[in-house]
Order: sequence, then C-alpha cells, then structure tokens
Amino acid sequence: MSFVRRAEPHDAAEVLRLRQVMIDELFSADASTAWHTESLPALRDRLADPEGDFAAFVVDHPERPGALAALVAGTIDYRIGRAADPRGGVGFVFSVATDPDARRRGYARASMDVLLTWFRERGVRRVQLTASAEAKPLYVSLGFRPKPDPLLELTL
Repeated sequence: MSFVRRAEPHDAAEVLRLRQVMIDELFSADASTAWHTESLPALRDRLADPEGDFAAFVVDHPERPGALAALVAGTIDYRIGRAADPRGGVGFVFSVATDPDARRRGYARASMDVLLTWFRERGVRRVQLTASAEAKPLYVSLGFRPKPDPLLELTL
C-alpha cells in the first residue's frame, strides 16, 4: 500500500520507540530505554544501506507529524542451501509494532505485505517469526504456519 514506506536513517529514534512499545507489551519487566542511545548509531547505519540484509518498513502517524504509527523489520540470514532452497536465504521478521492509538487500521498487515515482497525480491523462500498470541491470527492469515522447532538459545 502506498502509505507504507521504507524507513530511513532519520526515522531511527521512532523505530526504536516502536520497538520499545513491542518490548513493553511482551516483556513488561524489561521497560528500560537506556539501550536506545547505544543502539541508535548502528540502526541508522543499517537503515542507510538499501542493499543490506536488514529492512524496516513504516507507516507515518496520521495524527502526529514526525511520529510513526507502525513498524515491521526483518533480516535475511544465510543457511547452507538444500534441495528445497538451494540459495539458503532465510528471512526473519521481528519488531512488528503499532502505536497503541493507531491500531486496527490495517497498518501491520500492509507493512507485512511490503516486507514479504522485499523478501521475495531477494530470493528468500522461507520466512520465520515468533508471534504473540494476539498477533498470531494476522500471521496465520498471511500464510504462516506453526512449526515444531527444538530451538535452544544461549545468552553470551
């Protein structure tokens, strides 16, 4: 949709604000924003690289000039290819967030459509995400399916 656009370096602070909206809703105990200052330069660099493996798409807030209403972000990671996916590009969606006062307007769906097109244009054949219970119906309607995954994680 025409109101979704690729985020640019000047959007970085608002992208972090919307990421914090998502974090606050999912992990209310982790409400610190002190990390924003350290994260901002790297995010600006990523947003300035249109050929990179990271993209964020946003919707400008219709009632608050300079603010964003919605955000989706994704990366492309490389995995050694296989028969069903010889190129091995795997997309990962994260930081899907809509400002609380801008919800129920179709912004997340429209932004996801643009992000999925970005993945397709780069030859990605698999896209993964982790969904909250509230967001799961949106992703299922876009074609995402649950996958049993024995994911393990180590924090370094």
